[in-house]
Amino acid sequence: MAASETRVEAAIPWVDGLTIGQVLRATAQKFPGNDALVFPQTGQRWTWQQFDADVDRVARALIALGIQDGEHLALWATNVSQWVLLQFASARIGVVLVNINPAYRPFELEYVLKQSDSVALMLVEKFKSSDYFAMLSEIVPELPTTKAGRVQSETYPKLRHIVALCDSPPETLLSWPALLKMGESVTDEQFKLREQVASDHGKAINIQYTSGTTGFPKAAMLSHRNLLLNAYYVGACQRMSAEDRLCIPVPFYHCFGCVLGTLACAVHGSAMIVPAEYFQALATLEAIEKERATAVYGVPTMFIAQLQCPTLAGRNLKSLRTGIMSGAPCPIEVMKEVNEKFGMPELTIAYGQTEASPVITQTPWNADIKLRVETVGEPLPGWDVKIVSPETGETLPDNTQGELCARGHGVMLGYYNNPEATRTAIDNDGWLHTGDLAVRLPNGYYKITGRLKDLVIRGGENIYPREIEEFLFTHPAVEQAAVVGVPDPKYGEELCAWIKLRAGQTATVEEIKQLCKQKLAHYKTPKYVKFVDTFPQTVTGKIQKFRIREMMKEELGLQEQATA
Repeated sequence: MAASETRVEAAIPWVDGLTIGQVLRATAQKFPGNDALVFPQTGQRWTWQQFDADVDRVARALIALGIQDGEHLALWATNVSQWVLLQFASARIGVVLVNINPAYRPFELEYVLKQSDSVALMLVEKFKSSDYFAMLSEIVPELPTTKAGRVQSETYPKLRHIVALCDSPPETLLSWPALLKMGESVTDEQFKLREQVASDHGKAINIQYTSGTTGFPKAAMLSHRNLLLNAYYVGACQRMSAEDRLCIPVPFYHCFGCVLGTLACAVHGSAMIVPAEYFQALATLEAIEKERATAVYGVPTMFIAQLQCPTLAGRNLKSLRTGIMSGAPCPIEVMKEVNEKFGMPELTIAYGQTEASPVITQTPWNADIKLRVETVGEPLPGWDVKIVSPETGETLPDNTQGELCARGHGVMLGYYNNPEATRTAIDNDGWLHTGDLAVRLPNGYYKITGRLKDLVIRGGENIYPREIEEFLFTHPAVEQAAVVGVPDPKYGEELCAWIKLRAGQTATVEEIKQLCKQKLAHYKTPKYVKFVDTFPQTVTGKIQKFRIREMMKEELGLQEQATA
């Protein structure tokens, strides 16, 4: 084995060979009276026994709705209780859950509904200032003539049902209580037969959309085994057990929430504490204190917001022990401050990507503080990791920068309806090419040093500039556009757009920003917009984005933060 290749073997975990539904059933039998799911703001609370029973109830409703094994169910919602119930209920009967970012606008929702071939869409009423029902009506022209959520659409030929996750939606949609009522017609025999049909742990059960360099998100297909083994090992890195209570302020639609969060709790019997529908620093701190959380998750931006919360100093957070800071490069100084002010001696750092289900490396709970703040850890058991030359593909020695490649139980099944992109991401030997530059240290730990891919990470959200550039080209005055990431103390990175206008055309910075805000998810709106006459280019005419980034850093007085 080459010097910069790491292989971590492990004993076979108890979850290997099981489905998500089977794991939940086993945990409910083992810890029936323990807290499973708690929403402090709404007062909702389930024991594992109650949660398992309600998952059955929702699964029966999906059967009654006519959703078949292997069909796709799209879920467009914030961190509400129905989200968690649907995650486990769909998995129990072999329905593939398609997770949709709550920040998506109609333009993005339309693409996902078409590309995913979803037969049903379930959605909440609103997210912050976004009216989901109004946005849905923009892209489903048949909605006004729809009754009780039964839809026939030329635009989405496979879409049959739309369900509102509330009690009193417009009559065009099926309500959540009405859906549950339908499930009462499903017999025990029908339900057990469906569970048996859905017992293949190697089948796709989850579709996670990940930004694409072509400007369109790609649909990563993940299996029961992909997700459960990741959840098991990530939890083991934190010493998670039935005694733990995990505060989950990160969004469920993202792997951070629905794999490292809900599934890791189901695997280890830990309680899920959900502070609010979407991240709020005050609500998170209140939930940690009130529910005596032993662990908390967050991207760096979330931890920074909690550190700046005026109520932090007076709170009793002594119950905290561990957790994960991930989703974006973690500033070393922030990690140190969280360790100190939250009193989390076992806080871990995790690195990965959606295509890896998602974690590849993680710092163990007992790693030296220096390793926990200056590296992204070592490979989880069952992963092979190597550093290769981007030019030749050869494995490189320690302390030499190259592309991080990984092979193991977490590698996705592929991108849905996109075999070409799958072949690009996973080579013939099963290695997932992450597109991230890294070095392996002699002690087997890894540092991420850069990116091969044209990627910006803003507050934990992956953004490919190409998508924003292609959208900007839809403005009639835009002749050329280049989008880059620039340093930001709050979000890690922010978007900056350089735009060249067509001769004789005009546009304003506010006009460009408003166009993005109206049509794209809020986090894709450039913070900085600059109109230019020329771009820095190579002799072959390729725009040199690294030079744009450096020029804007100097112009705006921005500083990079040290990360692992």
